[in-house]
Amino acid sequence: MSQQLHETVEKHTAQYVDAFNRGDFEAMDFFYTDEAVAVWEPGKPLTGDARREYQRAFLARGPKISTKTRQIFVTGDTALLIVDWVIDTVDDDGKPERLQGTGVDVLRLGEDGIWRYAVDDPYGQE
Repeated sequence: MSQQLHETVEKHTAQYVDAFNRGDFEAMDFFYTDEAVAVWEPGKPLTGDARREYQRAFLARGPKISTKTRQIFVTGDTALLIVDWVIDTVDDDGKPERLQGTGVDVLRLGEDGIWRYAVDDPYGQE
């Protein structure tokens, strides 16, 4: 894999984390393909407006995420990321909650040079 592609995937992750921690839904949504699949609850994939509504509601809780990329594999316009993550947030009752996992994510490189999630599976390693 070229160093430049590796760096652009890492930049994508850093920008995504920044948007997430700011609670900026519009900026986060920019990092997904139109038909992206997200599996924020194991076994419950969401696409389209359902994905967006879930994400918007989750961000309203003010979560903060930290990530550590384990591996990046790139072939052509497709990348596979293995990422450890921790999210500190609140549950439905407003009590502190810590979520964590190892995600398996598939990204596609757009014609504009931006990597976007095609599959976002935070619990992919479980």
